[in-house]
Amino acid sequence: MPVTESDHVRAVRVHFREAARAANEAADLLATGISGAAELIVSALLANHRVFTCGNGGSASDAEHIVAELVGRLEQERPGLPAIALSANSSALTALANDYGYAEVFARQVRAFGSAGDVLIAFSGSGNSTNVVSAIAAAHEREMSVVAFTGSDGGLIREQLLPSDRLIAVPATRIMRVQELHRVGIHALCDVIDRVLLGGM
Repeated sequence: MPVTESDHVRAVRVHFREAARAANEAADLLATGISGAAELIVSALLANHRVFTCGNGGSASDAEHIVAELVGRLEQERPGLPAIALSANSSALTALANDYGYAEVFARQVRAFGSAGDVLIAFSGSGNSTNVVSAIAAAHEREMSVVAFTGSDGGLIREQLLPSDRLIAVPATRIMRVQELHRVGIHALCDVIDRVLLGGM
């Protein structure tokens, strides 16, 4: 009797194949944008500015992940880079949500800590997360630059960005694919940052 794949096995194969197709498309669409974002971030760091990150849910994980790569390292040894994830302090986050509403949890921190020349890296799969949109507005008030990771259409965030900001809108709408591409984008961004800082590698 022939052995047949179960529906579950086929579903797993589909996930990997969809992810591979999306990543292949993203390589051509995003290479220039990610390189430009890395140059913007390096310019800020070399001028003694800081990087802040924010996002919700899986995007909060991405925001904290990129901070780990910057403060720690990706592959090459280098001094730690000043980066702070605004989602990481649960006491501050819950206090701000309780006192000011969840829409303000990142914006209030940006206004408290951000300075002209700093960079906000904002993650939103939909591009419409209210508290991320508010954080970008606060960053602009502080004369900070913004690097935004979104899904394909960029949502409200696309409309909010300035010409000097960078939008990394991955070619996917399904949130799991968006988040997978964001993770690849994080690693590519950090790799280019290191290449610039360390002289090409």
